Amino acid sequence: MAYLPQNQVNYQNSAPVPQNTYAAQNALVPQTKAPSSLRRDNYRKPPYQQLGRDGRRQLSTLTSDDSGLITQVMDTDRSHDRPYDSTPVSLKHILQAVDVIFSRVTKPDVHANLLVSGSAVVPTGAHTEALEHHEKALLASLSSLHDNYEIPVSLFNAISCEIFCKWMSGEDANKTTMDILHIVQNYDWDEKVVLALGAFSVKDGEFWLVAQLYNTNILAKAVGTLRQLPEILECTSTVLKSKFDAYNNLVTTVFKVTKCIVQLQEVRRDPHLTPELESTTSGTAHIPTAVYWTIRSIVIAASQLLGITGMGPDHVTEAWELSSLSHKLENIHSHLQETLNRLYDIIQRKKDDEALAAIAYILETPHVDNTKTLRVLFYKDDQPALYDGYNKRRVDVDVLKRKVVILFLSDLNVAQENEYMIADQMYSEKRQFPTRPESQYEIVWVPIEDNWTEAKYQQFETLRNGMEWYSVYHPSVVSPTVIRYIRKQDKWNFVKKPLLVVMDPQGKIVHTNAVHMMCVFGSAAYPFTNNRERLLWEEEKWRIELLADSLDQNLVTWIHEGKYICLYGGEDITWIREFTRAAKSVALEAGIQLELLYVGKSKAKEQKLKSIMRMIEEEKLSHVLHWNLIWFFWIRLESMWQSKGQQLKNELLSSSQLSTTDSFSLRNDPVLKGIISLLSFGSTERGWAVIGTGSADMSKANGEHMLRSLKEYSAWELKRRELGFTPALNDHLAGVYKSAPHHCTNLILPATGLMPETVACAECGRLMERYTMFRCCTD
Repeated sequence: MAYLPQNQVNYQNSAPVPQNTYAAQNALVPQTKAPSSLRRDNYRKPPYQQLGRDGRRQLSTLTSDDSGLITQVMDTDRSHDRPYDSTPVSLKHILQAVDVIFSRVTKPDVHANLLVSGSAVVPTGAHTEALEHHEKALLASLSSLHDNYEIPVSLFNAISCEIFCKWMSGEDANKTTMDILHIVQNYDWDEKVVLALGAFSVKDGEFWLVAQLYNTNILAKAVGTLRQLPEILECTSTVLKSKFDAYNNLVTTVFKVTKCIVQLQEVRRDPHLTPELESTTSGTAHIPTAVYWTIRSIVIAASQLLGITGMGPDHVTEAWELSSLSHKLENIHSHLQETLNRLYDIIQRKKDDEALAAIAYILETPHVDNTKTLRVLFYKDDQPALYDGYNKRRVDVDVLKRKVVILFLSDLNVAQENEYMIADQMYSEKRQFPTRPESQYEIVWVPIEDNWTEAKYQQFETLRNGMEWYSVYHPSVVSPTVIRYIRKQDKWNFVKKPLLVVMDPQGKIVHTNAVHMMCVFGSAAYPFTNNRERLLWEEEKWRIELLADSLDQNLVTWIHEGKYICLYGGEDITWIREFTRAAKSVALEAGIQLELLYVGKSKAKEQKLKSIMRMIEEEKLSHVLHWNLIWFFWIRLESMWQSKGQQLKNELLSSSQLSTTDSFSLRNDPVLKGIISLLSFGSTERGWAVIGTGSADMSKANGEHMLRSLKEYSAWELKRRELGFTPALNDHLAGVYKSAPHHCTNLILPATGLMPETVACAECGRLMERYTMFRCCTD
């Protein structure tokens, strides 16, 4: 290490000094701020320092010497003894004044071509106007500092004396730092460092103010001449440039660390940050350490300023020594900033949780009307939040007041979704019969995407403009907290599949996905509540009317005429030919009126299925359901599965009978068993059939068993005369099941919604094995 003159500060390895008592301190007890809720006890003693992975010293650890030093630093703190009737000091305004000083002492041309290090080109044009506007704003802010806040001038003077006077007597940096900490002992840690920095900035600013006015102000020129200002500026631009650059960098780093300490203390006072949450981070325990090293750096910077401006080049600290201290402060700042970011995240999560709870309360509680709930869901700068797709205009949520509102949640790939087609069909029926009681509802489309881009915004507008129902005017009217509620698993659980969430006229959510009940029951499902869904299922039983509904006008006529109806499917044309001939023959022998209707299979390939449909029609084997209705038949059957299954699960949950998610192993429901059977049949290419009349019981079986039973009609003809056609057929099928050597039944279910742990086989009743299947089909 280079030789340091006696009157130069040596901050390398300075030994700790014992605590001193100053008689003048009683006059410096702060009278400017109310007592802080932060106590010295809140800080934990930092552990010893170790090297990080990058080999650098980390703030989170200290050497044994530093550990003892920080103990003495902690002992200087008496902030918990401060007066209770004091007026607050605005750290924000003091820091703002310091920022103005530091940002202006390094920029202007102060002496012809001799520029202070860090000079910038004088801006012109629009940039100049912007800077002038900024200067005026700063001037107004600085004026308010004196008008509205008490500036601790006496403290600045006392600290300034410690910083600048003690250096002249050769006192080392550690002792001066400890003396300053004693002066500000009754202040909080953020106040300590801001007061020290403020005192230093006054002296720093005074010198450079004279330098900036030297050529334009006679008083400044006279003072500058006596202080040999031209010679000093010449040195800072030539022989001392590297040292002055290091000084300037140190001052900038000190200011960064100071602001970070202030921000950390502000965050720690946030009511959302409980001690339990704060304990999840260790950074706040090192604030005293950061304060010590920041004030010590201020002392070193002051010695450099004095060396440059008063003692000459021989009394200036080497640049590498200042750079080393700057590096230490940068590490401190990095650690504090990381802690600050973590605390910000913790507080934001706490605020988000509170906002989420508030939204949940509003959405799950009935009100006088639904206006309050809708404004929670859709709000943007007091502007109309919705778009009327029918009238093509922007509207306020008041247009939905006291109406049943269906929130259609989806991503932008909505046009080809089954849910969209169901909602569109329902809404078209509502438009056709607007005065019916079951038409008194509205749909609002709410698009949800993870990352919105300009292309997605354009896609949204195209989709919105093509819809007749309402939609949000812009995706931004739905806040991130509302979207979080929508996605929450125990709330609406939106993932990707569209949801139709129903809000009653009082603003209460009465169904989190009514699409399945709408698909099964149509307009009869109005007002689309969970209770309405339960009542509808209580009135239903396993019958042809439930399966057929009004899919085809022929079905309505056949049911009205009391005919037997056979719904059959599969993709085996050989079986279809054989089965239809056998069915017609048995009907003729039994003297019953039987109508056969082909309904295809679930998720069939269009080209193959249409080929089979064409052959059935050409050969006049039976009636054929239209291709579009075949799709709807199977979608509706899946909706029955979801709707009925969820109702059973809710019943068991309410009666505390459900111990797992598998309601099917605990409830032997004939309707659900029938639905599972048909879904199993539709999952294979093999043939199958169900036979029944209107509201009576049905017979169902796979193609092999049904065809065999029909061919063996003579074996159960007598029972048919005794019991009736369907009961006799069921009795015979039971014997066929028992005698069958084996069977293989598949059940393919959508991965969304209700998913039981176990399902019983539709043919034999044994539990089916469970597999996972991934499918991609663009046909």
